[in-house]
Amino acid sequence: MLKIKTGDEVVVTTGKDRGRRGNVLRVMPVGRLVVEGINMVKRHTKPNPKAGQPGGIIDKEMPIDASNVMLWNADAGKGDRVGFKFLDDGRKVRVFRSSGEVIDAT
Repeated sequence: MLKIKTGDEVVVTTGKDRGRRGNVLRVMPVGRLVVEGINMVKRHTKPNPKAGQPGGIIDKEMPIDASNVMLWNADAGKGDRVGFKFLDDGRKVRVFRSSGEVIDAT
């Protein structure tokens, strides 16, 4: 079980986008994440008429390392570390380290 999943709201802790928040769009298997609106780069693309894609300069999100983000804790109003805990019925859930609050009780 990963500490950060697709759809989680995260805050960037280091780099040029420090302090910005966004939702995780994709989790890559090598410990990297694509976050909405974070680590934007300009990509120069050629037109592809077969795919109906125009050429030009587009903005796209590039992956950021998972160690550079923290899960956003809305109750505390800041980023928080994540841990794991087993419930009484045997399920493994993610919890915030500061408060022990369960993140996903599904």
